[in-house]
Amino acid sequence: MNGKNCIVTGGNSGIGFETALAIAKKGANLIIVSRNREKGEKAVNEVKEQSGNENVSLQVVDMGSQNSIHSGAEAISKLWDKIDVLVNNAGTWFSKRVLTEDGVETQFAVNHLAYFLFTRQLLPLLRKASEARVVNVASDSHFQGKMHFEDLSLEGKYHGLKAYAQSKLGNVLFAYEFDRRKPDDNISIYAVQPGLVKTDIGLKHTFSIHGLVWKLRRMGGVSPAEGAATSIYLATSPEAAGKSGKYWDKCEPKSSSKRSYNKEDAERLWDISCKLCDIDDYFQVR
Repeated sequence: MNGKNCIVTGGNSGIGFETALAIAKKGANLIIVSRNREKGEKAVNEVKEQSGNENVSLQVVDMGSQNSIHSGAEAISKLWDKIDVLVNNAGTWFSKRVLTEDGVETQFAVNHLAYFLFTRQLLPLLRKASEARVVNVASDSHFQGKMHFEDLSLEGKYHGLKAYAQSKLGNVLFAYEFDRRKPDDNISIYAVQPGLVKTDIGLKHTFSIHGLVWKLRRMGGVSPAEGAATSIYLATSPEAAGKSGKYWDKCEPKSSSKRSYNKEDAERLWDISCKLCDIDDYFQVR
């Protein structure tokens, strides 16, 4: 990975931190994207110390804000002339329905739209790599997911699990549709199932009962390092080159949900995502 430029969103903790650390240990130039500057700077320093790699920096981006995503991508484009690996890892959970500044339900905005928009804004740099990779951290929760096209923000009947499953289905649909539409043979895209991982995602922005359930449920999970293994494999392994448009678990492709293969849903989600992100032509970036 020497000389390669890699980005990990949500790289300040959990699966993202372990992914960032492993990539840094392999000698890549690394940008950790974090919403919180203090936590991000701490993660950068820890990655530098543990990896011995000084080519690690921070880009502060709020993935719930489209303006922040645009600004972050622009800042990165001034630092680098290409991107070899983009790991879309940042994610969130909300028990209560909350809208972003863009008027979108927060889990849908952060877990899906941010992947969609950040990848698009970084396309010019991905195109300049000889062999670029985009890794979308999804979840087997998408098997319970359904796209509520008439009410994507779930104003009618919100439940945190329903919103999360919808957003994770969005990750898989996006990966498949990007692969079908992409005009660039040098860019591969993957969706990843990290497994049940012992992280704090279910303890933030949550009702007390939901937090208790998550504490009990995550006891049966794997460590963040184990959960990051497939993301690391897809980001760095020569064997993963070109195996685009697949759903991965334990470093192997596997079948995703029946709904994830619905091309009409994928096209509809793509068009709606473009509209929500004010994009006329996804692959024509100004």
